[in-house]
Amino acid sequence: MTVQSIVRSGRNAAALVLAAGLLASCRSHAPAADGPTEAATVAFPEASRASLKEGIYPDIADLRRFAPGMSKRQLYTLLGTPHFNEGMWGVREWDYLFNFRTAQGAEYFTCQFQVRFDSKGIAQGGYWKPASCAAVLDPPRPPSPPAPAPLPEQPLRLSADALFAFDSAVLSAEGQQAVQGVLAQVREASQVQSIQVVGYTDRIGSASYNKQLSQRRAEAVRQALVQGGVPAASISAEGRGAAEPLVQCGQGSRRALIACLAPNRRVQIAGVAHPR
Repeated sequence: MTVQSIVRSGRNAAALVLAAGLLASCRSHAPAADGPTEAATVAFPEASRASLKEGIYPDIADLRRFAPGMSKRQLYTLLGTPHFNEGMWGVREWDYLFNFRTAQGAEYFTCQFQVRFDSKGIAQGGYWKPASCAAVLDPPRPPSPPAPAPLPEQPLRLSADALFAFDSAVLSAEGQQAVQGVLAQVREASQVQSIQVVGYTDRIGSASYNKQLSQRRAEAVRQALVQGGVPAASISAEGRGAAEPLVQCGQGSRRALIACLAPNRRVQIAGVAHPR
């Protein structure tokens, strides 16, 4: 090989090295292959390069309408101009900088959203940075139903004198109103209740008569609850006569004794509230 050939070969090699270096320092804008882009391969631009560095607050309803298959014109109408100076034609991605309010109201967080297009300008997919931002598109959770109000732990004690006329098991008008108050509490409790209605009398009169009267009164209250919408199968009625007195009285006159024994003449309603 002559000296001139060696020199010429050296010059050609140097030119090739210089060209390779120039190509390596430039970012390629050649269109990528058609088809969807995997999220793991999506590269997002630096947020500081956004034309609107503070971002915008998008309409989440509009974001939910985005779907692969949309054209650039449709996406422009939906989300507006991309935020990193992207053009319309020959561009394979649009990037947005979005802000979203937190539950605290004034506070917000920022997300990047990128749409990838095929060579025909049809959206192939949308990607988030960070990926957790995709949760903003989740439908809002329905409000939790209020917890059922439990029935009182202590039995509700209704005065028999207020519920019934003397020596009667028919609910009076005042008694019907009292039962309506109980119904309101039952309706606020759980959907299913186990309710026990127990009738009591005072000790005046025979034990057998008092037992029957207390049973009929308990049944009257039970029936009123059933008519108010409480499932019949969940309510039991029992008469206990003069059992379990609340007060003890020893007055000599009948009128005074009857007045003293009034707390013993009662209908008690106890319930267990089951969770829904």
